[in-house]
Amino acid sequence: MTHAPMPESDEPPHDPEVFMLAAKIFDLARHGDTDTVAAYVDAGVPVNLTNDKGDSLLMLAAYHGHPDVVRTLLTRGADPDRPNDKGQTPLAAAVFKGGDEVIEALLDSGADPRAGQPSAVDTARMFEKAELVARFGG
Repeated sequence: MTHAPMPESDEPPHDPEVFMLAAKIFDLARHGDTDTVAAYVDAGVPVNLTNDKGDSLLMLAAYHGHPDVVRTLLTRGADPDRPNDKGQTPLAAAVFKGGDEVIEALLDSGADPRAGQPSAVDTARMFEKAELVARFGG
């Protein structure tokens, strides 16, 4: 059995150091290192950078309850409604984790409670958070 040769990719080879740096930045967002995340974004790291699961820096900061990182990323242009590969948004993650300050920051930046699957509205209903369901108009 013979195999056809793989077509050449136009994509440049990946530098392992770039992957290591990206992993470090995701960890910084996950652990709430606001100043360092801001410095990397200000130095040119894309504010909507995503990992292999589609989680953005904002998603990781929101899920792990770091309102200062969330606000910092939002003021630098992070998309508050960008879903990960499962369709979840940072607002739904914050509702799931119970991060009131993160929820406020996301809503203040225009996050849509109906975006994503499950949406923040769906998540609030699922976990019987009546005050959030009412606030989201759901």
